[in-house]
Amino acid sequence: MIVTRFAPSPTGRLHLGHAFSAIRAHDFARERNGRFLVRIEDIDGTRSRPEHVETILRDLEWLGLGWDGEVVFQSQRLARYEAALDRLRAAGLLYPCFCTRADIAASVSAPHGPEGPVYPGTCRALVSPDLSRPHCWRIDMAKALATVSTPLTFEEGGQGRIEADPLSHGDVVLARKDAPASYHLAVTIDDAAQQVTDIVRGEDLFAATHVHRLLQALLGLPVPRYHHHALLTGADGERLAKRHGAPTLAALREAGEDGRALAETLRRGELPIGFAAAKA
Repeated sequence: MIVTRFAPSPTGRLHLGHAFSAIRAHDFARERNGRFLVRIEDIDGTRSRPEHVETILRDLEWLGLGWDGEVVFQSQRLARYEAALDRLRAAGLLYPCFCTRADIAASVSAPHGPEGPVYPGTCRALVSPDLSRPHCWRIDMAKALATVSTPLTFEEGGQGRIEADPLSHGDVVLARKDAPASYHLAVTIDDAAQQVTDIVRGEDLFAATHVHRLLQALLGLPVPRYHHHALLTGADGERLAKRHGAPTLAALREAGEDGRALAETLRRGELPIGFAAAKA
């Protein structure tokens, strides 16, 4: 059975870009007699807000998007993440890192990868690191790849098989200083645990798939199919984002807009005035 999911973070209100992605994931499952799940990615303790969870669910109902089963919260699944981290640490694939973002940005040896500066490996060879100091846990990407015996590929809708290149991301963080797991680790584990077969999400997350594919191989997890869609942009050509002050669904709902009509407009590609779909 086809299973998709929509997994927002309750760090703010949803906007039209979120609506577009939720509709795509919802319709992909419904058109194939599958299941559509909702997961709340709320392990960012400094930014997640309980009040945003209620708003997110009301927004989805306003759009006419029903989901199957109970809503899952990442904050209730921390033991799963810790078990995965313990397994990777026991295999010698993780190391503690004490560097700040400023340290990495200032490093002349930090090349750029798909998601920005690549960690230069400053803490990779530390002897007897002081774990009482604030630190994150990074994966030794080259060492991890050396343990994988089969080619890492994934299926991308409309493109066929793609060879994963996690090495280009460098030694990414799997457990943050301020959160029990990174996006990369948590989303990979949760998608497998919820038996998600098809991941429908924005093309801004395409690059992350290369890292997720490696984690699936290391942890013995199934590999879903991926479908990365174009993003919505504002009149200025910038993609819609919380930090850019994109109009929220809650504001539209509170203003008396018809959510189901808006959803149908997005499905037809007839986007609200002032917005345009980014090219895939």
